[in-house]
Amino acid sequence: MLCHVRTFIRVQSVLRPLHSRTMAASLPVAILQEVGDKGVITLNRPKALNALNHDMIQLIHPRLKEWESTKSMVIIKGMGEKAFCAGGDVRAIVETAGQPNAIGEYFFRDEYILNCLIGTLHIPYIALIDGITMGGGVGLSVHGQYRVATERTVFAMPETGIGLFPDVGGSHFLPRLGGRLGMFLALTGHRLKGRDVLKAGIATHVCDGARIEELEESLLSLQSPYPEDIAAVLEKFHEESTFNKGEPFSLQSVLPKIQSCFTGASVEEIFGNLEKNGSEWAEKQLKILKKMSPTSLKVTFEQLERGTHLTLQECLAMEYRIVKRIYKGHDFSEGIRAVLVDRDNNPQWKPKNLEEVTTEVVEEHFAPLPEEEELEL
Repeated sequence: MLCHVRTFIRVQSVLRPLHSRTMAASLPVAILQEVGDKGVITLNRPKALNALNHDMIQLIHPRLKEWESTKSMVIIKGMGEKAFCAGGDVRAIVETAGQPNAIGEYFFRDEYILNCLIGTLHIPYIALIDGITMGGGVGLSVHGQYRVATERTVFAMPETGIGLFPDVGGSHFLPRLGGRLGMFLALTGHRLKGRDVLKAGIATHVCDGARIEELEESLLSLQSPYPEDIAAVLEKFHEESTFNKGEPFSLQSVLPKIQSCFTGASVEEIFGNLEKNGSEWAEKQLKILKKMSPTSLKVTFEQLERGTHLTLQECLAMEYRIVKRIYKGHDFSEGIRAVLVDRDNNPQWKPKNLEEVTTEVVEEHFAPLPEEEELEL
């Protein structure tokens, strides 16, 4: 197991040296720094777009648990300017499936436990979601108190396209975005960019990308900060941000269509609503949905419907039941092959249509696990 890195440094030297590629390569996959009474986590796999692997989880969780009682706040960010975290390292999970040390047997459990800790942390947790923020990267950010987007932020939960489902607490935050926006984002994998991430309710603040280091320095310079001090700094940079200011939400004109088309008692009803709508936008959504795993679509729909009434802990426990079944199935490995390995973007789903994914098949994903395998939070 990798050792924890405890670095004591002056505020002035926290940021810029860590953007050096040479230095990034020589440091652990998650850099854990203590700056006085504050903690800083830097995801350090820039060549892999900071994709979350198990070593990173093992480094972050115990230190974050420690910092909850010893620090006044925590900042998490990604190395480089391309990505905060582009998701979990799902390719490694597929490549080790069936082996004695299969990563999937412990990766998801430990990831969800970390998601829960972030969502219940007793100190301010500030995620600087500068760049690509998808899947596992959403789990590392969205449950925290503050999420700061820049013009480079790209948010998505694209799991239905790889035979998975929007996990890491997706069943908790997606239904709470308002209307049927969460269901739309979950089923289609639609990408939100820049200030739209704020307007959708995923980010809490925005900051110009050129000033993200200045924002971090300002937060780290606070002396024994009260929550209102942190909020004031974030609000200052938010108000002074310039990108896309005053522009409407990119989905504003289609929100009524999202509400009407993605409201229904089943995925089949959503398809029917889109067909009846008949607009160019609706036809585009149908085309997108028909490329997704039928099993993933139905499991995702049920997941979000149930999550509407559950706590974060209950949602994560439910998602663990689902992932224990789905990650070993045909569609997940086939989705990874098509999207990340062969990259032909032509997955052969089994079952290949919605009609073959019966209610019984969906319910099996949500059934209780043996008591000793259930996720305890």
